[in-house]
Amino acid sequence: MTAAPPSSPPFRDPRLPFARRAQDLCSRLTVEEKAAFLHQFVPAVERLGVAAFRTGQEALHGVAWMGPATVFPQAVGLGATWNPDLVRRVGEAVSRELRAMRARDERVGLNVWAPVVNPLRHPLWGRNEEGYSEDARLTSVLAAAYTRGLRGDHPVYWRSAPVLKHWLAHNNETDRDTASSSVRPRVLHEFDLRAFRGAVEAGAVAGVMPAYNLVNGRPNHVSPYLRDPLRTWTDQELLVCSDAGAPSNLVDSEHYFDTHEQALAASLRAGVDSFTDHGEDSATTVGRVLKALGEGLLTEADLDRAVTRQLSVRLRLGEFDPDGGPHARDLAFDTPEHRALAQEAAEQSVVLLRNEGVLPLAPGARVAVVGLLADECKVDWYSGALIRSRTPLAGLRERFGAERVEFAEGADRLVLRTSAGDFLRVPGAAGASGPARDAEGALDPALLTGRTDLPPVTTGGTGTEFAVVDWGEGVLTLRAPDGRLLSVAEDGYVRASADRPGGWVVQETFRLEPRGDGHLLRHLGTGRCVTVGADGVRVAEAADGAGEVFRTVWTARGEEEAARAAAGADVVVVVAGNDPHINGRETQDRRTLRLPGHQERLLRAALAANPRTVLALVSSYPYAVDVDRVPAVLWSAHGGQAAGTALARVLAGDVSPSGRLPQTWYADDADLPPLLDYDLIASRQTYLYFEGEPLFPFGHGLSYAEFAYQDLSARVEGDAVRVSFSLTNAGGVAAAEVAQLYVRAVSPSVPRPRRELLAHRREVLEPGRTAVVSFDVPLPELAFWDVALDRPRLEGGAYEFLVGASAEDVRLRATVTVDGEPAAPRAVVERGIDAASFDEQSGVEIVDRTKVEGDAVTPLDRDHGELLYRDCDFGSGVAGVVVEVSGTGSVELSLGDGSRVARLAPEGPTAGPYDYAVLSAPLAAHGVHDLRVRLRGPLRLARMGFTG
Repeated sequence: MTAAPPSSPPFRDPRLPFARRAQDLCSRLTVEEKAAFLHQFVPAVERLGVAAFRTGQEALHGVAWMGPATVFPQAVGLGATWNPDLVRRVGEAVSRELRAMRARDERVGLNVWAPVVNPLRHPLWGRNEEGYSEDARLTSVLAAAYTRGLRGDHPVYWRSAPVLKHWLAHNNETDRDTASSSVRPRVLHEFDLRAFRGAVEAGAVAGVMPAYNLVNGRPNHVSPYLRDPLRTWTDQELLVCSDAGAPSNLVDSEHYFDTHEQALAASLRAGVDSFTDHGEDSATTVGRVLKALGEGLLTEADLDRAVTRQLSVRLRLGEFDPDGGPHARDLAFDTPEHRALAQEAAEQSVVLLRNEGVLPLAPGARVAVVGLLADECKVDWYSGALIRSRTPLAGLRERFGAERVEFAEGADRLVLRTSAGDFLRVPGAAGASGPARDAEGALDPALLTGRTDLPPVTTGGTGTEFAVVDWGEGVLTLRAPDGRLLSVAEDGYVRASADRPGGWVVQETFRLEPRGDGHLLRHLGTGRCVTVGADGVRVAEAADGAGEVFRTVWTARGEEEAARAAAGADVVVVVAGNDPHINGRETQDRRTLRLPGHQERLLRAALAANPRTVLALVSSYPYAVDVDRVPAVLWSAHGGQAAGTALARVLAGDVSPSGRLPQTWYADDADLPPLLDYDLIASRQTYLYFEGEPLFPFGHGLSYAEFAYQDLSARVEGDAVRVSFSLTNAGGVAAAEVAQLYVRAVSPSVPRPRRELLAHRREVLEPGRTAVVSFDVPLPELAFWDVALDRPRLEGGAYEFLVGASAEDVRLRATVTVDGEPAAPRAVVERGIDAASFDEQSGVEIVDRTKVEGDAVTPLDRDHGELLYRDCDFGSGVAGVVVEVSGTGSVELSLGDGSRVARLAPEGPTAGPYDYAVLSAPLAAHGVHDLRVRLRGPLRLARMGFTG
């Protein structure tokens, strides 16, 4: 530690506590400077020698958006490793590259907006690739590991400062800034909060980012949960950074506040400390802060609190130390170790879903590689630029020899003829000879989409034959023979100018729409049709503008090419999946689990020509695929720079597959609830509650070895259950097994999960070797959230502990009886009933009781909804009921026998949704009964009480 010069102010003195230093610096700032610190782009304060600062550096699976960097597998792929140690090491590598890149470019930030901690509740969520798992515990374990890596292991100073995304209950892109997630208390505490809590309590989290959506009718950016429970989980200061544009959404799209000053003040008081709004222009945010101060909506103490939290993070990063802190020279970048780690992570993320003796491939096999992703190394919105890469085709040719590997992409091909009889033609141009790749196979990062230095598409001659890929739902990309995709730049002209789909709004996708005896070609990025006129080929000037009606002349079908290649091979590898920028990404949810029809045709053609066909799915999310005829199926997320090498090594048997599914693969769209149904319990979502037969279950993954589970022991020892068993590699190759421990309550008093993951262990064993695996499960881990008590309760009774290779592949079972707190009736006379603390509901959603805190309930269709509160204890007797309601309609109460005992209705509509009327009515009841409540009309019920 280098001491500050004697004349330096206290905030420069590394010998002082961070809290003292932060307070000192904050006290030296003017009100205007403090207001400026609240924007994402914090200006320098030259008079104090304080540099500019930026919150927010994307680094989900490598440093993103700042140029070339080591690219690791997508987060869902890291989740498939089930390996916290590996994920921690990836975090370490990413944070070291952050430091190295910042040394070259001060725009690179150290406040890292990663990882994403939202459990993958629904597989159609467009951002599925960004999360780790559908299980909250596994998500939390892996998030804690990644943040520990990002933070570094110094006891005081942090290599980077991770911020968890997206707080809270965020699993939809559809209407994401206006939709409200209706989350009952049990789901909130047992699922959504649990994923965040473990990561925060692990001590390596600098903050969180609220999500765009509302929870129970209240925007996340004014959520009371930012204070309690979030800030009760740690003694460290947490920096809460808004999502981009979300502060303005509070007024502009959500209409939750009348003015931006009210919205900003409410967010700041709720716990938001940094506002990401209006890009790099901080003037609007600063103006709103100062105006809110002038209107008395904020005090300077509110600003001090937020600024001090930010300064706490900057101090932990070593920014104000004379030597920049111990990590200032930790500058490893693209090292051999990082490259090896990227390959290790990619290998461990490959999941073998099915194998009927086809894999591993024979050493001298002649392999046909088929598919639209076979020669692709895809990146996503949060990827860095690839320094190097290996596609599946390149990996297989490197492993088996180029002469033994034949490639058939399988793209359909067509030419487009205008109504005048001309053909679309891509003119030749210097620099347009195809994607530029270096010796490692990496794409030139300078090659941007939508270039305007290339000539536009024109008409004439015999026309250009385009390779057409249908990504599902009729979404097409069209590729010219030189490898460039058709794209539309800001000038509206169509050019073959893009190496790949990309950008916030993808400009490389089109749809052919039947029109008369031809087709319109609609550009999806602008929503406009392609026109052909005297000024060239471009999109129409208006959304409803007339488009050219093209005749489509198909010159080749991809399945014919696939069949020819498959017929002459010993084995076929069909590589299928998605492009992370198309049909499922940030801002766009998927509509179906089905594999795109184009890719299903290629698979069927390959199987018909050669039954020894392997399906290698490379995708950001699960699919529902007909796999009964496919002898071998693998899945991996997009695996970063080493994806192709990893897949080839697994196929060849150089490594035994050890990935495990981090989420359930459902067999059909009909197995899924509506995307916006957040009630896991009622709608039986995720492996916890799903009662159907999955295509592949949570935790599933095969190996090239067989593992034997034996000698299970489970017993209570003190405040924990000690579970141990032996695990033996009974196969002929060294391999890793992921042993999984689940639990289920045998006779619960409330609906509990069918089984729930408690712990797991990844064991690497040589053939014939045995390991003893032990877990100590703290008894509180068996508790559930008791809505009657508004806290966790460990229920006494029998619990079955299940050990196996997946949630459905259970090898050993043991039942343990634990002591716990017995169930008790609701003490409704003493405590009353908060309306949202129901046991069951039908046709009801939870909404905000006030704009600041609390929940209420309201009918979904504004006509009728029902609530059930079990085992309500009315004691020796009550004579009346009191309810708090707003709006208009009625509340009907009945006891368990169904007879109506009370009906209450406001005399007229209340002044507003947050203006509650207190109504009373006679109600005679005694003893313990279930209580049913029916709501009629656009009414909010907040609370019920009972009088003697």
